[in-house]
Amino acid sequence: MKDLLDRIVNATVKGDETRAIALAHEAMAKDFDPFKVIQQGYARGMEIVGDLFARLEYFLPEVMLAADAMTAALEVLKPHLQDRENGGSSGTIVIATIQGDLHDLGKNIVKVMLEAAGFTVYDMGADVAVSALIAKAQEVEADIIAASAILTTTMAHMPDIAKILAELGIRDHFRIMLGGAPVIREWAFQAGADGYGEDAAEAVETARQLMVSTSIGAQP
Repeated sequence: MKDLLDRIVNATVKGDETRAIALAHEAMAKDFDPFKVIQQGYARGMEIVGDLFARLEYFLPEVMLAADAMTAALEVLKPHLQDRENGGSSGTIVIATIQGDLHDLGKNIVKVMLEAAGFTVYDMGADVAVSALIAKAQEVEADIIAASAILTTTMAHMPDIAKILAELGIRDHFRIMLGGAPVIREWAFQAGADGYGEDAAEAVETARQLMVSTSIGAQP
């Protein structure tokens, strides 16, 4: 499996959409775990792309090619992820990239894996105001509000989720999950989170734990 994952990472980094799709089909034909294929293949490739972009070795066109390759491959994997669901919704999640932040690649991977784990997910996209995020959570009676940030400057909006929920008197109605490249576990809980995900796999596991937790606002 390692050889295939290495090839997936390489295809993603190179933005080779045709090869990324073909490798997704190959992985499923060999009955590999689609969660691992995403996390250790395509998501890992995008992490490398992000690093290259940060070092100014990649520019926006290369990033977009890689993102398109990953997105196309995920479309191949989605049905196989859904086949592994146990049936019924595991819970309802409203997810978004926080206001001021236009990056949503990581958030999109988390969304796919949450849906595959049986959650009903409402994706509000990127650059979403905290007030809009909360309003949507109220509208759909969500269990979890999940927010991502890629920029350290936009992280400053994350504590507003718990703050505004408390001001509205509905803090105990929702669990809060925070994540994103610059977000660390300790800071997330200081910002009022009930759960934290360093990557998509941990985000799914955290969401599952929060659905059975009776303690709001307390670090596990």
